[in-house]
Formats: sequence, C-alpha cells, structure tokens
Amino acid sequence: MCLITFAYNHHPGYRLVLAANRDEFLDRPTAPLGYHYPGETILAGRDLRSGGTWLGMDGGGRLAAITNYRDPSRVVNPAPSRGEIILDYLRSGLMAEAFLEKFSARASRYSGFNLLLADCENLVHYSNVSDRSTRLTSGVYGLSNHLLDTPWPKVERAKMLLTRTLAANGSIDREEIFRLLADRKCPEDQLLPDTGVGPEWEQLLGPICIHSQTYGTRSSLLLTITDTGQAELCERSYRHDNGFQTVDDRCFHIDFQRG
Repeated sequence: MCLITFAYNHHPGYRLVLAANRDEFLDRPTAPLGYHYPGETILAGRDLRSGGTWLGMDGGGRLAAITNYRDPSRVVNPAPSRGEIILDYLRSGLMAEAFLEKFSARASRYSGFNLLLADCENLVHYSNVSDRSTRLTSGVYGLSNHLLDTPWPKVERAKMLLTRTLAANGSIDREEIFRLLADRKCPEDQLLPDTGVGPEWEQLLGPICIHSQTYGTRSSLLLTITDTGQAELCERSYRHDNGFQTVDDRCFHIDFQRG
C-alpha cells in the first residue's frame, strides 16, 4: 500500500475501519483480491512479479499491511520482497508482537518499510527504519511512505476526510469512503515533502489518488471489522489508459467467530 488511513476502536460498533490505496506502475502484473493460496484462509491481492502482497488477512482475524518507506538511501539491493512479510506473518500462527520479536532481527535485509499487524487483541505498527514497534491505542491514524502519522498533506487530508465521514454517518458509508480514496486534490508545492525523488515525482505523488499514464492508484481497499468479529473487505480496481475509471468491485465477508 501507499496510503492507509484507519480508525481503531474509534467508531461505535467497529474495532477497525481501514481505507487504503495501492499505487504502482501500471504495467506491473497483479492479481486482484481473492484466495490465491490453495488450502489456506489468506485473503489478499497478489503481486505476480514478486509473489507477495500489500495487504492480507486470514480467517482467524489477523491482518497485515505494508507500505514502502520512500527514501532512495533506504533501498537495499538485492533484497527480498517486502510483500512476503505479510504472508510470513499470516502463516506463522503467532500473535503480532510475538511475530515482530522474531522477525525484527532480519528486518534490515529489506528496503525501508512500515508494517501494520493486527491480531484478535492488538494492532501494532513497526518500521525497519526506526526499528520500533508500537501497540496502538484508539484513534484515527494515517500512514504513507514515511513513519506513522508523519504530517504529509495527503496523510492529513485522508485522516480529516475519514474522521468527517465517520462522524456524519452512524453506519459505514462504503461509497463515501471510496470517494475519499479517489480524492485528487493536489497540495501546494511548498507543502510537499522532499523524499529524494525530485520535484516532479513529489508533485505526482502528492494527492491521495494518483493518476498518470505510467504510474497511479491501481486499487482502493476498505476493511471494516465490527466489535463482534464480522469483517468485510472490499476492493475497487482502476484503469488509467482512458482517463481514470473503475473497472471492478469485489467484496468478501468473514465471520471470525466461526473461523
């Protein structure tokens, strides 16, 4: 993922409301959200080039999501696929913090990343840049290609829009959240971060939703988990070759109480 905003133990009746965009080069082969691993309960999209994923969950209520840390000096080459970390966690059988205790010793082998891990008890953020894990408390958060809640314009705007949307609706308005994720308001140049990729790329990457002929927002995800363990994960996929168009919607429901 490249942008994640989420409300954790913040909206009545919901343990988690998470909205996210995946930005990628348009020619990178991808499989949409689904059960791509026979014999396993892992629900995820799939990167067909490296084999990993950007967000996944299993039938037991565990969730993992990853974002790139945008800094050319943090690139490790060669490095293992960061998308495999999600699968490693979901296959480990471990709680989030127990997994990180074992994993952190090899985290430096990867290019810079942020990781969100959830289990039936906790939601944890970890970055191999800071080499710190944080058990999150209730609130609204934002994560892009820097550390958690770094006040980039797109992060602050996404958090504001999610907070406003949840405050205006007792139930979850799926379409309103997908509209949030399609927001293309460009920040003023002086507010953009300097991550070492140059002004042109900083401008392109500035909005919540990115559109160009070679790189852009490939899909949006909305995950809701109720206090009683009912989860819904929806993905909306886009194309960019003739403007910005929705090409597919898919939703999956999981009852964690039943497994």
